[in-house]
Amino acid sequence: MTSVRGMRTATVVALLVGAAGIALLWAGGVEFPVAVPPGIVILLAGAVFVALARWRWAPALGVLLGVFVVVGFLISPTGMSNLVGDAGATVAIGQAVQLVGVVAAMVAGALATRAGYRR
Repeated sequence: MTSVRGMRTATVVALLVGAAGIALLWAGGVEFPVAVPPGIVILLAGAVFVALARWRWAPALGVLLGVFVVVGFLISPTGMSNLVGDAGATVAIGQAVQLVGVVAAMVAGALATRAGYRR
């Protein structure tokens, strides 16, 4: 799957996986500042943008959103404790799914952007 279309699709799927991870965090009882976790909305909007925008640089949004979420995880006082299960199994799984999704979005987005400029 080294084509631009394949890597773009992988970026979209990875962003959706990251959003699913946040949904698991929410279902596991993690409190968010507003009714719907902003990360879900941001990642879903990013996935829609990457899927629909035809600019070569559009998949780079997956990289930027992935960096945003990973930095948020690293600076959060509860990020690592969520990952190791201090807040329960659902939260730990959600945190892991979120991280896998956004790291995959970073990689796929970078590859898709690079491939788009090599055409």
